[in-house]
Amino acid sequence: MINIAHYIDHTLLKPNATIKQIKQLCQEAINHGFYSVCVNPCHVYQCLLALHNTNVKVCSVVGFPLGANDSEIKSAEAKVAIAKGANELDMVMNVGFLLSEEFDLIIEEIEVIAATAHSNDVLLKVIIEAGLLTDEQKVKACKLAAYAGADFVKTCTGFSGGQATVEDVRLMKAAVGQRVEVKASGGIKDYATALAMIEAGASRIGTSSGVKIAMEELETLASRFNGRLEAKE
Repeated sequence: MINIAHYIDHTLLKPNATIKQIKQLCQEAINHGFYSVCVNPCHVYQCLLALHNTNVKVCSVVGFPLGANDSEIKSAEAKVAIAKGANELDMVMNVGFLLSEEFDLIIEEIEVIAATAHSNDVLLKVIIEAGLLTDEQKVKACKLAAYAGADFVKTCTGFSGGQATVEDVRLMKAAVGQRVEVKASGGIKDYATALAMIEAGASRIGTSSGVKIAMEELETLASRFNGRLEAKE
């Protein structure tokens, strides 16, 4: 069985998140061994301090949640987040540009931010807002992100009405192949759903329910162990 904690970006992106809640998020990530915490840019440095001397990484967002910021603003936001200690960036694609078939603008924007990220050993995930797209558009978005240098494509922000689905994860993984990974995010609230996303091809799970998911995995393991003991008796 996988250790699901290693897949989880423990997430708190609500606009009313307090410093106390951010500190709690970090402590939970340490306690459960989550891969990272994912926070708004204003909380990156706080997380860096709270996670000092741990293996938990700091992920922040760019162009969140709508993706409609000017490219120069996204680029500046990425640079500031990295300077404050972000190890990973989740950037929202400009969905309006995609629907307008302004593909060159999308590529140019991602390439600039990918170059900034990679020159600082930072990973870039591109959020495509799958819930707003047709399957054909999802594939196109993923291929554009991969071509422009993204390390991951991500299902959605969770702020535009969409949620991660197993079908979308499969479709996105098929579109990008082995070089680029998939992050499933949006509405993942239990262990069974998180596991299904991983089995469909997700390498990372973005969720605010990380503690619940980790505890449910432990309960599942305990139940299976007890079942085996009973079978031997």
